Amino acid sequence: MNTAAVDIDSIVIGAGVVGLAVARAMAQAGREVFVLESEARAGEGISSRNSGVIHAGLYYALGSLKAQLCVRGRRLLYEFCARRGVSHRKLGKLVVASDWLEAESLRGVLARAEANGVEGLRYLDAAQATLLEPALHCTAAIESSASGIVDVPEYVMALIGEIEQLGGRVACAMPVNAVRCEDGAFAVEVGGGDRVRCRRLVNAAGLQATDVARSIDGLAAAQIPKQFYASGHYYRLRGRAPFSRLIYPVPQAAGLGVHLGFDRAGHVHFGPDTRWLDAPDYHFDDTERVAFADSIRRWWPALRDDQLEPDFVGVRPKLVGPGEPSGDFVIQHAADHGIANLVNLFGIESPGLTASLAIGERVAAVIAA
Repeated sequence: MNTAAVDIDSIVIGAGVVGLAVARAMAQAGREVFVLESEARAGEGISSRNSGVIHAGLYYALGSLKAQLCVRGRRLLYEFCARRGVSHRKLGKLVVASDWLEAESLRGVLARAEANGVEGLRYLDAAQATLLEPALHCTAAIESSASGIVDVPEYVMALIGEIEQLGGRVACAMPVNAVRCEDGAFAVEVGGGDRVRCRRLVNAAGLQATDVARSIDGLAAAQIPKQFYASGHYYRLRGRAPFSRLIYPVPQAAGLGVHLGFDRAGHVHFGPDTRWLDAPDYHFDDTERVAFADSIRRWWPALRDDQLEPDFVGVRPKLVGPGEPSGDFVIQHAADHGIANLVNLFGIESPGLTASLAIGERVAAVIAA
């Protein structure tokens, strides 16, 4: 066993919900853990710019990591929120078909979800769906009783609280500039030129995960996937919506489509659309408002363009580009790249929030092996 001197057992790069969940799981396994975050506060990246939905696990390829970790993570997340007092609501969701072709597609979604172990699902005809949500226009729907929402900032703070209770630490405004593999340890150079040596390293840097990977001396370029960026615009609804559940369209190749969600105050928002970028950009482009509204009017015809107010933009790190089938999570470890005690997380987009605690479990297991 290598006994090279280190400053700390484990470092996790990235203090979004996934990085924090990984650090928590490693701390629970008895590791001393530092989390290094480049932003001024934890949870300021992808975690701060999403719909806050707890997904049931309807959409993902049979047996994929997304399917496995979403179902497991959703159960863990509800338990965690209840135990820690994190605000959340199991609202339920309707995934709606706007024509008969989409209605047939829904049956495939339902069959795949059930095969992946998702519970609380039923197929509804138009009359059954509008009985639940009278303002809805659809030809059929899937009801998912296990779907909900979570207050993401509260979840971030609860994770940090558990990490600190277990002896870990979260350090913000600490960008990672380079990593060198030295005598069975990792020398992590952070902003200002300081170096911290650790025995185990997890790259959970989200949008910057591939950049961080390229900074790791000894990691072959062939092991670093090409990353694509898909922005998603969100609009707030002016006034109240006549819906009590999450409303989603039939999923699309690049995402789940523009859906209706609720923020922590109960206000309605819509999003995200999908616009491909060369690099992350959070500028709000309002030029597509009419097309955005038209996508919602397929299932809520009463919506007016002037009821939408620009809200925010999120950016998703994707491992597939425009026109390609949806990709899976990548949890890359020594068996893949040959570097002991290094884990890279790539393509952790939706349902990363829902799956975060299960991703933490998985990483803690593979890095201990």
